[in-house]
Amino acid sequence: MIKHIVAWRIKDTPSKAENAARIKELLEGLAGRIPGLLEIEVGINVIDDANAADVVLYSRFEDRAALAHYQTHPLHVAVAGEVRELTTERRSVDYLV
Repeated sequence: MIKHIVAWRIKDTPSKAENAARIKELLEGLAGRIPGLLEIEVGINVIDDANAADVVLYSRFEDRAALAHYQTHPLHVAVAGEVRELTTERRSVDYLV
């Protein structure tokens, strides 16, 4: 199994709250739609901290091949494009468990 964690900082326009909610909606909409994606959860930061990300994605995949398939799946590609438009910074970690 592999875990895929991504954290973003969000653009202020039209508002951080609206952008964060849209990202959550888009990513959680992938649940059950991409083979090998076992779990997906999106959290919106609730603590005011200059070092914090605004949104985080936690997801689990069957294996590296499933993660690679997810990265190129048309549904994910479409969502990723919209997420990029709403964010200013992205960090990720992928690790085996």
